[in-house]
Amino acid sequence: MLKRISYLLLLFIMLSQFVSMAQTNDTIPSSTPDVPPVNYTAAPKKYYIADIDVTGVEGTMYEEQKFTLVGFSGLSKGQQIQIPGDELSNVVKKFWRHGLFSDIKILQTKVEGDSVWLELRLTDRPRVSDIRYIGMKKNEQDDIEKKLGVVKGNQITPPQISRAEVIIKNFFSEKGFGDAEVRIMQRPDPTQKNQVVLEIEVDKKEKLKVNSINITGNEALSDRKLKWAMKKTNEKGKLINLFRTKKFVEDLYKEDKNNLIGKYHEEGYRDAEIIRDSVYKHDEKTVNIDIELEEGPLYHIRSINWVGNTHYPSSQLEQLLNMSPGDIYNQKKLQERLNSDEDAAVNLYQNNGYLFSRIDPIEINIENDSVDLELRVIEGPKAIIKRVIIQGNDRLYEDIIRRELRTKPGAVFSKEDLLRSVREIAQTGHFDPEALSADISGGINPNIEDGTVDITYPLTSKGNDQIEFSAGWGVTGLVGKLSLRLNNFSLQNLLNPSMHRGIIPQGEGQTLVLSAQTNGQYYQSYQFQFIEPWFGGKRPNHLSFNVYYSRMTGLNERYYSQNMYSNPYMYGYPYGGYGGYGGYGYGGYGGGYYQDAMEYSYDPNQVFNMVGASLGYGKRLEWPDDYFQFMAELGYQLYALKNWRYNYFPFQTGNSNSITLGLTLSRTSTDSPIYTRVGSQFTLNVSATPPFSLWDGNDYTKMSDSDPVKYRWNEYHKWKLKVRTFTPLTPLTVKRTPVMATRVEFGILGHYNKNKQTPFETFDVGGDGMTGYTTTFATENIALRGYENNSIAQQARAYTRLGLELRYPFILEPNSTIYGIAFLEAGNAWWQVKDINPFDLKRSAGVGARIFLPMIGLMGIDWAYGFDTVYGRGSRERGGSQFHFIIGQEF
Repeated sequence: MLKRISYLLLLFIMLSQFVSMAQTNDTIPSSTPDVPPVNYTAAPKKYYIADIDVTGVEGTMYEEQKFTLVGFSGLSKGQQIQIPGDELSNVVKKFWRHGLFSDIKILQTKVEGDSVWLELRLTDRPRVSDIRYIGMKKNEQDDIEKKLGVVKGNQITPPQISRAEVIIKNFFSEKGFGDAEVRIMQRPDPTQKNQVVLEIEVDKKEKLKVNSINITGNEALSDRKLKWAMKKTNEKGKLINLFRTKKFVEDLYKEDKNNLIGKYHEEGYRDAEIIRDSVYKHDEKTVNIDIELEEGPLYHIRSINWVGNTHYPSSQLEQLLNMSPGDIYNQKKLQERLNSDEDAAVNLYQNNGYLFSRIDPIEINIENDSVDLELRVIEGPKAIIKRVIIQGNDRLYEDIIRRELRTKPGAVFSKEDLLRSVREIAQTGHFDPEALSADISGGINPNIEDGTVDITYPLTSKGNDQIEFSAGWGVTGLVGKLSLRLNNFSLQNLLNPSMHRGIIPQGEGQTLVLSAQTNGQYYQSYQFQFIEPWFGGKRPNHLSFNVYYSRMTGLNERYYSQNMYSNPYMYGYPYGGYGGYGGYGYGGYGGGYYQDAMEYSYDPNQVFNMVGASLGYGKRLEWPDDYFQFMAELGYQLYALKNWRYNYFPFQTGNSNSITLGLTLSRTSTDSPIYTRVGSQFTLNVSATPPFSLWDGNDYTKMSDSDPVKYRWNEYHKWKLKVRTFTPLTPLTVKRTPVMATRVEFGILGHYNKNKQTPFETFDVGGDGMTGYTTTFATENIALRGYENNSIAQQARAYTRLGLELRYPFILEPNSTIYGIAFLEAGNAWWQVKDINPFDLKRSAGVGARIFLPMIGLMGIDWAYGFDTVYGRGSRERGGSQFHFIIGQEF
């Protein structure tokens, strides 16, 4: 009997311990034989923690790491806890939520009286030794890596896995792969302990496109108008959608449903709604969309009443609103004219300090198809600028940036001044204009309590110093050009090495240009230019200094005896074009037939030299507005010819001097110098020499045109007008804004004495407009794409050029800007001013691309087709198909 009772008692004790362990699986008794087991059948007991140890984590556990984990647990030495109890259960839950451990145990390693020794036994989650991407392209992999943020060597948790699956799914959904399947697997790395290889496998399936959009219930608006309102959800196979995306993306479809209803609101149907819609598979690659609408009645505005305006009369606000009783109730226009447009009604307030103002349109009465509007104006107090903060600048001295700002501490806030300041910063070229325009609204921090505002300009620096190196092969051999343009030069720190950034003194926004071009003995050209945009440092007074020199040599008699039937000089191409693109000339691409003969026919006794210098000073005007600038420039040029017997100039040996005064009136209101979205450029320039023939005593009617004395002192007056406009085709809030650009140019070279007309400063028209070697002939190159260089006219005294260009940006980033263009052009040139015929134009059309890289500048390629006949050059009847290249300049 006693034996049975002993067995039953032992069985009861074991069963009690098992139940206790099951109820508190976070507290496991020690298996150490010299530690007495805890009596879990007894009532919970309170203990003082004598010590806490941490074990199980891979790697050496330093004391500070143990201290961090113990601190995270919330337990501490001397703390009284109840075992079993909630304290230990909460610690386990806390570590599970942390997510970095795959197993968590709390053990009591020792018990003495009312003291307990605890062990936190933690097992690390495995770390990622490698990440493998399966089923995706390299560029997709790169984009996904940036979004996931999973780093080799870090631990991977279940929440991270779930988050990664969602991110990848959304990524491919945005690309039109709505059925993409994502699997993320962790495979143990056999070469490393407690590490895994993360495999991310994607089955993209077929890209989903829109087969058809079926709209019912619409009577007032056509299917075509409604489908056009859906910007990102478009049917495939329709010519009208040729340049629009045809893929189906769920989130974009939701936006387009709002766009569709917005179109109805724009047309006056305020009650329009989508009753039901459905998206279903047409086949494995496409979906159909059914949309059922209820349009409701067409509403008109019955009355407009302004309330709360005390600073400006209702008549002035009504003029800005540009909506009247009887108009269709266009909700989109109402919001734009009140708040969004550049000349919106609320901007009248915000341009004059009322930053806290707003205008709320309220529909106070709707009767039948009429709406009574009450426009409630909350004016608020004027806001005073408290602080102006500049962030992200590491290129310019801060005072150089602040001098461009129209927003000053202590001044009344003006939204117009803020936007103008953004424009001025963008025009310096040292900061990303796209990022600044996008982020500036977040930099306005008003404090309505004290009526002040802090303005922060978040700048993103970008390099804009440029190095140009180009090389090509002309009929006289290798041609090379090296040009260095520093746009952040600091003259005052030139001799102060401690203020240099790198090897060059920088920080003051000055421009320094050093340029050299040569092909050895036949041609050399050098230029030095310095520009100070704020001469004196207090006002935007422009100072410029420019010095240049070029030298060209001719060919000897041996060349002409071997090539008596051809003279490439007669067309102004003695060197086969310009460097950088394999120079082409009359002798053919790359020098053609005459190259060997010309290379060995160098004649140092035939020389054309040109030396020049100019000093310019300009200032910003206040009238008609402060976008205008006036500049005066004094220049000197020397043209020195020695035995230069080609028919490009009327005399062969002699010097010709020019002293010129140039006056330029310009207005520039563009938003960005690289990819311009909005604004205009206007330039009127006149450059004139003194009329020497009025007092030099020479009778030029009796002097031969080949007499160099006739041209000893050049005289002329040269007029040029250039106008460009830039019109955005979508709201400026759209980053990739297509732009329509227009161009109008005229140029005239006049004379004081018809018997003393200068042979220099004429116009060479046609081609890409790159100056190349023709600079040495003292002519101005005018581009007209679709025709060979200078093929329209040489030494012309008048020209015109018209252009229409559509631009679309592909990349707008600080490190690169890329956009495509399509253009129409027309122009012509005339040898005498009296022959000008503005209706006789050479026409062309084409497409091209531009890329701007900070260290290189602007580069581009265009293909154009010239439609009209060109006389006096080659055998082509038309300009025909032409490719044009540019480096460092725009047409």
